[in-house]
Amino acid sequence: MPRYAQLVMGPAGSGKSTYCSTMVQHAETLNRSVQVVNLDPAAEHFNYPVMADIRELIQVDDVMEDDSLRFGPNGGLVFCMEYFANNFDWLEESLGHVEDDYILFDCPGQIELYTHLPVMRQLVEQLQQWEFRVCGVFLVDSQFMVESFKFISGVMAALSAMVSLEIPQVNIMTKMDLLSPKAKKEIEKYLDPDMYSMMEDNSESFRSAQFKKLTKAICGLIDDYSMVRFLPFDRTDDEGINIVLQHIDFSIQYGEDLEFKEPKEVEEEPANLNYDEIFQDTS
Repeated sequence: MPRYAQLVMGPAGSGKSTYCSTMVQHAETLNRSVQVVNLDPAAEHFNYPVMADIRELIQVDDVMEDDSLRFGPNGGLVFCMEYFANNFDWLEESLGHVEDDYILFDCPGQIELYTHLPVMRQLVEQLQQWEFRVCGVFLVDSQFMVESFKFISGVMAALSAMVSLEIPQVNIMTKMDLLSPKAKKEIEKYLDPDMYSMMEDNSESFRSAQFKKLTKAICGLIDDYSMVRFLPFDRTDDEGINIVLQHIDFSIQYGEDLEFKEPKEVEEEPANLNYDEIFQDTS
């Protein structure tokens, strides 16, 4: 029987720990067991129980205080993750082997772990050897994405993780519950964006023809191949949370080998989002 995993990724402050906590609580209402593993050696606290915590293996503070290493925060984190990659037996022992496991891995936010280092790719390959079906879940803060150029930056970060890990990936805009009704309306166009139109709308903002050409090429890559789309995540909206979970479950084929106790089983295709309902003016 397969096991299932979400790699919860995204920049620092994008809401990864809140996402994990919300998903654990939501799974309980569906009579599903979801566990969380903390993979951030610099984490200070989180609002969910963990089945394994990388800080039991190594901590950033300990590495930074080691006079023989003399690492700063980023170097210390990289050292911790490389040490972790050389000690996957610790993770295997912590996970045990229970069929139908569904585990969220709360990952560090430093983008270099996905773009410059092999650690996260090695983790994916190791999980797959342990018969996990793995999905990447990349989070971006919706409050950061309300401007076109910031949106493109967020898309490139998500795309970088997707290309590096080569696993199914669901991209999510978090903290939708913190947006005003006006901001929600504004951000709707970024969920399923027309990249060419977005670039034309901001054509007067380009400072040079060379930068405009580069941006056009990036927008073309994203738009032509439909490589990055986002789902809204409002932790107060159970229906929206369920839609996100359905998309993730579908990407890892969760449920094909299971019999649900309750409630009804997940649909074969992810539910279609009704953006009009999600973004209706609540003022």
